[in-house]
Amino acid sequence: MTSFCLAILTALVLSLAPTGPAAAQPADSLAAAKERGTLRIGVTQAPPWFIKDPRSGEWSGLGVLMGNQLAADLGVSPELVEVTWGTAIAALQADKIDIQFIMDATPERKKVVDFPAHPVLYISLALLTRDGVQVENWADVNREDFSIAVPQSTSMDEFLTAQVPQANIQRFPDSAAAIAAMQSGRVDSLSLYFPPLLAAQQKLRRGQIVLPKPVHNSPTSAAIRRESDPAFLNWVDEALYGYYTSGNTQKWYEETLTQIGIDPKDAPPVQRELLDRQ
Repeated sequence: MTSFCLAILTALVLSLAPTGPAAAQPADSLAAAKERGTLRIGVTQAPPWFIKDPRSGEWSGLGVLMGNQLAADLGVSPELVEVTWGTAIAALQADKIDIQFIMDATPERKKVVDFPAHPVLYISLALLTRDGVQVENWADVNREDFSIAVPQSTSMDEFLTAQVPQANIQRFPDSAAAIAAMQSGRVDSLSLYFPPLLAAQQKLRRGQIVLPKPVHNSPTSAAIRRESDPAFLNWVDEALYGYYTSGNTQKWYEETLTQIGIDPKDAPPVQRELLDRQ
């Protein structure tokens, strides 16, 4: 092939190839979802946020209910795309999903994706204590003879170190090891944020969950792809804030708890205003 023909062929290939990030993803997810007819929602097995039925393969949970309502408000169908917590951000960047619920807006994540201005809900740091142990305030456990299992180097560990420095805080490599310590009776209590703590209680089939006062709650959010056009971000923010203030988010949460056999009265709410009243 002559150098002239090669130059022409190269120019033709380059003219047809996508260039830059804009070619790899839509400029406006709001318009793209309407054109596609679906809103793509990331889901991963994590009760009560996302629950996959092992027999039917169908999904439920708070994140699914919220995603279904978002899709309905947009006039499209929900499309559930299975991801993991570790791959959800990459899935957003690769235009595989449009939104991932229950993602904390950490500084690192904010570097690559966007989050609505208003949190989706609030999760609470709680204790799973041995049966018969009475705890009302954090001060009640701030003593050397009270042991607490917690995953080391986490926000939970950081809070306990500052709040109850006199307690016998036993740090473990991960949540599973901390739960095992509680299961074996090596500690008086286990401290995790509430949803995982609820799952731990179901697994152990004993103990009681308490929310020591003052209640320590933390916001969680929903991640969406970063775009130059803020239309989708603003729309999601307004919609999720509306669900929260109307009480729908709390209602969906309670429905999900009931589905997995938990009395909502036994669970701390995910609406901060309700938490503050406790």
